[in-house]
Amino acid sequence: MSRASQLTLAGTSFFAAATVVFVHFQQKWEKEAMHQGVIRDMEQQRIKKERQLDFDMQRALEEEYKKGQTVTLSTPPDTHQASQQNR
Repeated sequence: MSRASQLTLAGTSFFAAATVVFVHFQQKWEKEAMHQGVIRDMEQQRIKKERQLDFDMQRALEEEYKKGQTVTLSTPPDTHQASQQNR
């Protein structure tokens, strides 16, 4: 085998091996990135659920407080309506 053919064989073999190694590591990086995305999504869902529970609790407390309070208008009803119509 000539020297040129040996260098060509070595070069293409090295290129093929390097490509296989690169693709292997790239797949690992992509898999890890996808896994991190799943973890982020789960965390966002957990936070959303906590916020919804807090909101529901606040709404229940608001309803409970409204039961015990009487609310009156600070301005007479006719004055309030007149000011709304002038706008």
